[in-house]
Amino acid sequence: MVASKVPLLTPYKMGRFNLSHRFPAQGKVPVSSTDQPLTPQISANGIDEDQFTPPRKLRTEEISEVVKDFKIAARNAIDAGFDGVEIHGAHGYLIDQFMKDQVNDRTDEYGGSLENRCRFALEVVEAVVNEVGADRVGFRLSPFANYMESGDSNPKALGLYMVKSLNKYGILYCHMIEPRMKKLGEKHETPDSLQPMKDAFKGTFMAAGGYDREEGNKALVNNHADLVAYGRWFLANPDLPRRFELNAPLNKYNRDTSTSLILLLVTLITHFLNLVLSIPTKSIRYHLVK
Repeated sequence: MVASKVPLLTPYKMGRFNLSHRFPAQGKVPVSSTDQPLTPQISANGIDEDQFTPPRKLRTEEISEVVKDFKIAARNAIDAGFDGVEIHGAHGYLIDQFMKDQVNDRTDEYGGSLENRCRFALEVVEAVVNEVGADRVGFRLSPFANYMESGDSNPKALGLYMVKSLNKYGILYCHMIEPRMKKLGEKHETPDSLQPMKDAFKGTFMAAGGYDREEGNKALVNNHADLVAYGRWFLANPDLPRRFELNAPLNKYNRDTSTSLILLLVTLITHFLNLVLSIPTKSIRYHLVK
């Protein structure tokens, strides 16, 4: 059997920090788990200040339609030839905004308790698994991260609850961000660990965040993860697996260049999803305005 050349697609909804200066908002107000706006953020260049449009809190009866969007996205991705989908529940995107108690201020069945805050995420998982099969589904989590003001008061409890809940659906893997990557591009020393989540999850566990070759190998040897994911090092070294195999020197990554490339890729992927696959990527949470 010949392996597919396009293995995975990550359908996601951005939430309250929708980048409307890069993606047309078509006059729609972004939606979220909350109606609280983001405070202005310093942009990737470290100079400009980004302003965000306040979101509209999703009504309870609207949430099922958003779940349906994820299901449609997954089906369209598989029909287009992708091997599977990774549901993006990390880094301050919409699903993360529902799970984190520093964002989610709802009083309905999608807010308040940990179980309620994770309800939307697990409804998405169930819908996608029922549509394309558990063996084609992964889920990304960043319980310890606080991207775009999406933090949680008890990230360990959140991570453990989610991996134990994901076990019920038998998904292929869980992809989790290391606690040291709490903020974008910043690596912090912390006593927190993903080990309890790795031990609790019954499928393949993938770790990411600040790894180099030596540390990645160590994580595998010590059973800290089954797989280790690399991001920025891949952007600077497209032949990264070969370089790791030979223990060859790596090109240094440039954050400004990497950020620009990522934004370009996101733009191209968004157009691809909207125009080619008809995958809905409508604005969720805050428009970024300039």
